[in-house]
Amino acid sequence: MAALGWLTPRRRSATARSVLAGEASAEAARKLVPPEEEPAFPVLGDDRAAAFFDLDNTVMQGAALFHFGRGLHKRKFFETRDLARFAWQQAWFRLAGVEDPEHMQEARDSALSIVKGHRVSELMSIGEEIYDEYMAERIWPGTRALAQAHLDAGQKVWLVTAAPVEIAQVIARRLGLTGALGTVAESVDGVYTGKLVGEPLHGPAKAEAVRALATAEGLDLTRCAAYSDSHNDIPMLSLVGHPYAINPDAKLRRHARELDWRLRDYRTGRKAAKVGIPAAAGVGAVAGGTAAAIAISRRRR
Repeated sequence: MAALGWLTPRRRSATARSVLAGEASAEAARKLVPPEEEPAFPVLGDDRAAAFFDLDNTVMQGAALFHFGRGLHKRKFFETRDLARFAWQQAWFRLAGVEDPEHMQEARDSALSIVKGHRVSELMSIGEEIYDEYMAERIWPGTRALAQAHLDAGQKVWLVTAAPVEIAQVIARRLGLTGALGTVAESVDGVYTGKLVGEPLHGPAKAEAVRALATAEGLDLTRCAAYSDSHNDIPMLSLVGHPYAINPDAKLRRHARELDWRLRDYRTGRKAAKVGIPAAAGVGAVAGGTAAAIAISRRRR
């Protein structure tokens, strides 16, 4: 951990929590990827490059935590009044187009209280069902095609999200991605305690998670790409050599234009800035990312 002596005690504590959350998420992500299922790199792939995708409103329409909450309510994990609160938080997210920290914290506190005492394996199994019920039809095809281009180039592709890491792993697996970095909920002997390890994987914590994973995987971040819709993820986007703003909120759009980052908006079909296969994808992306290339070409016409 970098020296933090120049920071105020409060800032030092917040930074330490972000680092702890990031390192815990990276460790959990690597543990949850069985070695035999890791994708092999083709000859033309760049094994020191990877892609990192935010989840909510970047890969998936809406918030994964809300959809997970709907599934748990259906299974009688909590009362209807609690679902109404989840619905309000989701409505705010959809209408405002940004992540509100207060609403997000309330949603996570509710989720922690709901899963406390349940087994991790139980929630993983339920997550598979909930993905089919509420999430599969909400995946943005354009973003999915970009992720596939990285995979076809022989790169690993990771989700990076504030959603629980177990649920994020389910989504990553169903999309054929390498794995996921997510918020780590504490568990003892496979049972949730109702506490977090560090803090939610949000903002600076996402950047710390990506940094920790890159170190563990031997990645060169200048050759990696990252995708997000939110200005809260500017720390993560700034960490890589190929940042992309996908369905960006107003602050991220301004920031991306100032720094000449590539943009793409799949919400309205309007043409944003030019976007192509990342340079980090290498020659393999040109050969293997046909679906993404066709989609982008049609958008340019």
